[in-house]
Amino acid sequence: MITVIMAEDHQMLIDGVTSFFEYNDEINIIGSVNNGEELIKLVSLKQPKLVITDIRMPIMDGIQATKIIKKKFPHINVLAMTMFDQPEAIKQMLDAGATGYILKNSGIKMLSKAIIAVANRQTFFDPNVAFNFMNNYIDDNVTIGKSDKIILSNREKEILNLIANGKTSKEISETLFIAKTTVDTHRKNMIRKLDLSSGNELVKYAIDMKYQF
Repeated sequence: MITVIMAEDHQMLIDGVTSFFEYNDEINIIGSVNNGEELIKLVSLKQPKLVITDIRMPIMDGIQATKIIKKKFPHINVLAMTMFDQPEAIKQMLDAGATGYILKNSGIKMLSKAIIAVANRQTFFDPNVAFNFMNNYIDDNVTIGKSDKIILSNREKEILNLIANGKTSKEISETLFIAKTTVDTHRKNMIRKLDLSSGNELVKYAIDMKYQF
């Protein structure tokens, strides 16, 4: 059984997650709090296998709380669940000791997969989270979740439509006034997000989805 404590300042989200796992045979939410300071107290008291924490919370944020938890209880695994997909936020949580990072809009199935992976000491990343940053962290021990709902950024949608119109990376860079290397990075990230195997598949996908973004 994976025992979990959840830190989140929106009680409705806590209630929803707790309700979902109420009759789960593998995952058990044994406590919840609304700020980082209370999280540390509850973790010290109940010693869960895993902590789910938001980043921005009152009194003490999830980054500072994670640092303290990992220092005092290095065996406890930490999964960040947040709305922040900026590379700096991800880096701060990983540096603090978290080994999983997912977005709140990823859905409960993604959360279940993340909990199981992180509890088994695997690194887990939401597929829609800041891929430019993740490229520096991916290795054989990292799991990237697959989501039923793929979230492309506005810039990625722009580039996808230009790809559908037959534009090369150089032409796209000139159209959008960005570096060609930036376009190439966006292409690579979309291939990973969309679970495609090559640039040719991305072109086919772009054509199939033309005008839908």
